[in-house]
Parts: sequence; C-alpha cells; structure tokens
Amino acid sequence: MPLAFPNRLLLSALAVMVFFVSCCEKDPPIEADLLPMEIEVPAHFRAIEIPANNELTPAKVALGKRLFFDPILSIDSTVSCGSCHIASSAFADPRRFSLGFEGRKSTRQSMAIMNLAYARSLFWDGRSTTLESQVIDPILNPLEMANDTATVMARLENHPYYKEEFKRVFGDPVLRFSQVEMAIANFERTMVSANSKYDKFVAAGFDSTLFTPAEWRGYKLYFTEEIGVNHAECFHCHGGFNLDETTGAFRSNGLDQFYDDLGRANVTQNNKDIGKFKVPSLRNIEYSAPYMHDGRFNTLEEVVAHYASGGQKNVNQDPLINNIRLTEQEQADVVAFLKTFSDPDFITNPEFQP
Repeated sequence: MPLAFPNRLLLSALAVMVFFVSCCEKDPPIEADLLPMEIEVPAHFRAIEIPANNELTPAKVALGKRLFFDPILSIDSTVSCGSCHIASSAFADPRRFSLGFEGRKSTRQSMAIMNLAYARSLFWDGRSTTLESQVIDPILNPLEMANDTATVMARLENHPYYKEEFKRVFGDPVLRFSQVEMAIANFERTMVSANSKYDKFVAAGFDSTLFTPAEWRGYKLYFTEEIGVNHAECFHCHGGFNLDETTGAFRSNGLDQFYDDLGRANVTQNNKDIGKFKVPSLRNIEYSAPYMHDGRFNTLEEVVAHYASGGQKNVNQDPLINNIRLTEQEQADVVAFLKTFSDPDFITNPEFQP
C-alpha cells in the first residue's frame, strides 16, 4: 500500500508553485528609477563602494537632491544644505563663515563637497565617518539649521510630495529619519569631480605638453622632495587621485602657535591632536576660497606663502612644513599648477544644481 505522505508533499509543492507564479504575474514591474545604478569614474580613480544597506538608485539620488536644496530641514525653513554649499564655489561657501538660523555665524569654513564617496571622515575634525552619519549634524546644529528630527519628520509626513515619494523610494510605509540620511548621502555620493586639466594630463600618461611652462614647473615643485633643491612637497599631504591625505591622517599646518579651535582634539580628547584638522582635497581649489578651517586666507597666493614661510611653530606642527623652500616665482608656479585641478564641468553640472 503506497504511502500518502509523498503525494501530499507533491501536491503542496505544486500549490506553492502555482501561488508563486500567480503572485509574480500580478506584481507590477519595478520602476526603472528604483533599480540599482553605478557611478562612473575614470580609470585612474578607485571604484566607488556603495554601502550594503543603502543601495544607490536614481530615485533615491533625486530625493536626496531635493532635500539637499530644500530649506524645509531648518527650523524656520530658511536654510538648506545648498545655502552653505554653493556650486560656483565647488560647493563650499564664499563667505568665511556661513550664515545659519537667524543669521547666526558658523565657527568654521564650510568645506567643499566633491568626491566624498572616498572620504574616510567628514567635517574639519572628522567627527563623522560616513556620508549617512554626517547628515544630521547641520540639522541639529544651533548655528546652522537649529532643528530636531521630530520636527523634520512631521513636516515630511505632512508634505504631499515627500510623504508619497519616501514610501515609493524606500518601499516602507513608515517614514524614518534614517531615510533622510540615506537619500542625501546618496546624492552627495554622486557628486564626482574628475574632469580637470590635471585628470586629462594623468589620462594621457602624464603628458607634459598639456601644461603651460609655469604649470609644469609647479607640477615638479608639488611632487619634489629632493634635498638641497627648492620644493613644495605638497604631495605628502595632498596625494593620490583625489589629491588629499591618502592615509586619512589629521595634520597641523602651523597656522597658530596656540589654537582656540582645538580641531581633532575636540573629538579624541587627546592633546596630541590639538590644532590638527582634516586634510581636504585640492580639487577645484581655485573655486573654493576662502581657505583653511577658519577661512583666514582669501587667495591661493596667501596659502602658498604661508607654507613657504614654514608656518608658526607649535607642539603638534607637521615637520614637513619646515622643509618647504620656494622663491616668489616658484610660489607663483605652484599656484599655476594648483589651478589645473579645476573642473568647470563639475561646478556647472545640472545634475548637481537645484
């Protein structure tokens, strides 16, 4: 007498298959802008890694872009991320200190936004380590947006576009602040600058004929550290394809003998970090004046002259600065080379405009 169990198992399997096929036939196709996307970068760049918990999609990027430029995130709906990160300034702020809620001044110069997908840390003191985690800081900062997450979410819940778009983009009936962080982070992740004169020079196999005589002299000074020869040695702190600190280290560049702003030490509580700040990328440096964490220098000429002077001695000053030797002509050549990092296509790209 045959056993009934195998027949029941077969029938159950058939029922599951029929149910699965039936469900699949009824499911609507996935909208194209909800499918994963990639960020294209040139061959001399490192591939961009996308966090496993924050899939990159066109819809999410578009939502993040709208939030980035929307003052709805600030307590009085007057300040957006884009208020302090201006396209023509390489998404930095042309003012020394940005103006936030009720015209309050921030305490540091707003950093340029570009190629942040590669950043090991964010902000001048590196207090955030991911693009997602940094989003909340300006929203809560009393000198910037001066808001709170509950107010932000209540506004988004009551907004006809955001209420439905968050649900569509994230497939979640509940709106969460983490979704705000993920959307803005993904928009910022797409803000790649990689089409400067310097990039063309690298792509062409370091073809010196692409540079003017001054730019070529500046290039050699930038990358030279030969003893007994004048050099800038910029590459030690501004190296790699992104022209920043490749190790993620924080450095003191001798701006002051004593620091009112303790920099990285505010995060680590370590005296060895007093006066140390994040080393920014030099990409688009021509556009992003004023310079340094406090915006004290208005021109690239002032910046290079500072390094040529050796800076002000302090206990944590990077010893590399003491090795810099440049004549006035050589300083001008270095400035000429720094301008080859400019990418006009980036600052005019409509994908990054409101």
